Amino acid sequence: MTGNLGAIFTVAPTAVSWVLLYIIVQRLGELVYANSNTKRLIAEGGEEFGADHYQYFIFLHSAWIAIIALLVNPEYPLNPAFLAIFIATQFLRFWTLASIGRWWTTRVISAPHFDRIKRGPYKYISHPNYLVVVLEIAIIPLLLGLPWVALVFSVLNAILLRHRLGVENAVLRERN
Repeated sequence: MTGNLGAIFTVAPTAVSWVLLYIIVQRLGELVYANSNTKRLIAEGGEEFGADHYQYFIFLHSAWIAIIALLVNPEYPLNPAFLAIFIATQFLRFWTLASIGRWWTTRVISAPHFDRIKRGPYKYISHPNYLVVVLEIAIIPLLLGLPWVALVFSVLNAILLRHRLGVENAVLRERN
């Protein structure tokens, strides 16, 4: 079964469909957690920065998942090396979320009295969550046999991320 648009929705669950389901559930769960943290941080005096570009990230990630879901071959054999990298990336994701905890959100929310996290992966790199997203946007399509999706969405994500990092780094400099 190759080349059938939306084939994943017409077959019994496969390893590919479980990977895709995990990604969807994980992203939705993160949005719920992020929105809860965002509301609390704003109630605690936080201010949002860079809101003008946020909708582009939502569109990019939604389109990335939708295109994968529509084009993926549900019978595609998962490459063990890409699967291992994907799993390792998930460990980095959970370590990042556990380290930043109540401060984690998908938006840039800051206030002078907010803590600057310097534990976990934040001891080693400034933006570990962005590293996870960069890796996922490339690795998941490669894992699922869609290399052009990896390339196109990696480029689009890099363009957005360049702007986002500028906004976030400017905000973080105010909190040093």
